[in-house]
Order: sequence, then structure tokens, then C-alpha cells
Amino acid sequence: MTNSSTSSNSTSSSRNGPGRLGWTGAVGIAIAALLIWWTLHDVSLVEVWDNMRHVQVLPFVAALTLATLTFPLRTIRWQYLLRLEGATLPFVPLWHATAIGFTATNLLPARAGEFARAYAARRMTGARFSTAFASIAVERVLDGITLVALLVIGIWAGGFGAGTSIGPNLTLGDVARASGVLFFVLLVVALLAVHWPSTALRLTRSFTNRVLPDKWSLRLTEVVEGLVSGLDALRSPSRFGAVLLWSLVVWLTGAASFWMALRAFGIETPWSATLLLQSLLAFGVAVQFSPGFFGQWEAICRITLGLYGVAAGSAVSFAFGFHLGGFFPITLLGMWSLSRAHLHLADLRRRDALDEVAPGQEMLYHEADSPASTAR
Repeated sequence: MTNSSTSSNSTSSSRNGPGRLGWTGAVGIAIAALLIWWTLHDVSLVEVWDNMRHVQVLPFVAALTLATLTFPLRTIRWQYLLRLEGATLPFVPLWHATAIGFTATNLLPARAGEFARAYAARRMTGARFSTAFASIAVERVLDGITLVALLVIGIWAGGFGAGTSIGPNLTLGDVARASGVLFFVLLVVALLAVHWPSTALRLTRSFTNRVLPDKWSLRLTEVVEGLVSGLDALRSPSRFGAVLLWSLVVWLTGAASFWMALRAFGIETPWSATLLLQSLLAFGVAVQFSPGFFGQWEAICRITLGLYGVAAGSAVSFAFGFHLGGFFPITLLGMWSLSRAHLHLADLRRRDALDEVAPGQEMLYHEADSPASTAR
């Protein structure tokens, strides 16, 4: 399939894809706007701007470098999760898919980045969309388990009690318990599905045959087959252990970037604050209100840093400065990856992004397109 044929349908079908704004997107953006207003309502914009202008350059650059480094680290981890007929997929196309996915998260609403990443992987590697998407789901579950562990460490090391309030009728203990139970249950379900796939498929067929027409029942069963295939890493103890290890590396690198960024803004907090802040941010943006998580990110930073006695002006300056600083590198890298993969942002919003690769369909990315191959 050529680039021209891909783009010819993108305009007409883009409004039907996962990136469509719709009324839910409009409500989400309205909520994000309210959160930004709340974050800024009693803070001097002059103070925020002055703090951002006087940020320490070297620590800030180091923070942005570490934050951006988490994306190639995620790609290395993804190689353990997503396989094609048992073979490890090359780094470069998976890196492009990762960068494209996070760029879509920054520019499109409603968690479109998860679909965009799986779609890009499908188009660039030949993997099934459902398999790629399931591998991302496993990644998210293991991310959640890792973050719960780091959250508990942050609470304990910070000297906070489980009853510490972080919002109306919400405590640190509530977040830790709810997220821990959720991700543990999801992991158990995934392990059951991957170790007893025939049972999972039989139950799927039995249910869908009763409630859906034959055509849709068959299609949903095929999707479930792809999802089970994407859980394959959970079957291998060595791959499962490697994914857990890389998850820890990803999030500790992220914590290091927060530590450097806080120092860049002259904010002194204990090291455990980075674990608490990062975990609460990750859980707080699990439901995306606006492209790039604007509003949510800033409000959570202000609330969390307030637990450590950080003044609102300093916390808000850090929140906007680090958020904006981290927004641009991966977004620009993702736009470059779109170009390398011969894709357009509108392609990520197409209805057929959810379709599987048809037999014999040509991939839009080839190994010969990689920089390494070009150099050879």
C-alpha cells in the first residue's frame, strides 16, 4: 500500500477514528480548563513566569533528557512483549511506533495514543492490531504494579500516613489500595487467559454466538485470539521477569528526571517525593481529559508538592515548566517518526486503524528505511 493511497482516505474517515473529539472530548477539555483555572486561581502569573525564566538550565536539560530517555527504554521493553511469529521485532520500527503513540497522546484526545501506537506497530511490523494492543495493555498493567510499589515506598519514606488527604474524600491510602487491587486483578485475568487460551476462546465464542450475528461473533473471536497472542510474554518466566525489570528501569529513570527538574526550579524535597509525585501523576492521568493531559498534570503537581510544604507559586511554576519542556521533545520525535513511516497524523484517526492486517498487505515501513540500513 502506498503513502498516497493511505492518505487519500484519511480526510474522509478521520472523524470516525479513535481520535475523534466528540462531545466527550469537549467535556474533557472543559474539565481540563477548570483544572487549569483552579491551579492558577490564587497564583501570580508574573511569579510563575519569573520562576520559569530563572530556571537552572543544566539541571533542567538533564531532566528533559532523562524524561525523553524513558521512551526508548519503553521500546526495549516492548521488544519482550510484542513478537511476530515468535521472533523479536527490530528496535527501529517499534521506536517509531512508540514515538508516534505518545505524540498522538499529546495531540489527540481520549487516549488515542494507545490505539495509534498499536496501529503504527501494525502498519510498520505486520503484527496484528489486537496483538499489539494487548501487549500495550500488559505493559500498562505491569506499569501499574510497578507504580503501586513505588507509591507505597514514597508514602512510607515520606512519613505520610495512609489517611493523608489529597482531595475531597480521597487519601493516599485510597489511591494505593484501589490501584493495587485493580492491577492485581487485571494481571490475574491476563495470566489465566494466557495459560488457558482455549478456555478463554471457548467462553468468548459461546457468549458472542448467543448475542451477536455470526459475522460479528467471528470477528470478535479473531480479535480475542489476537489479544491472547499479545499476552504471550506472560507465559515465559524469563520474558516476564525481563519486562518487570525494564518497567522498574523506566520508572526509576522517570523519577530521576523529576528529581533533576525539581532542583532546576530550586525546590528542595526528599527523594521519596519523586516516587510519590510520579505515581500520583500516572494514576491521575489514567483517564485523559485533554490532549497532553494539560490541566490534570498541573493540578496533581500542585496538590502533591503541597504535601511537602512547597509554596503554590513554586509548585505551579514547576508543573507548567516541566510539563511544557517534556511535551516538545517526544512530540517532535513522533512527528519525525510519522514522516519516516510515511504516515500522517490524520491516519491515526481512521476507522480502519482498528482493522487487522489483511494477508499480503504491504507494510509502510521497511528495514531498508531505517537509518542503520541507510548507513549500510
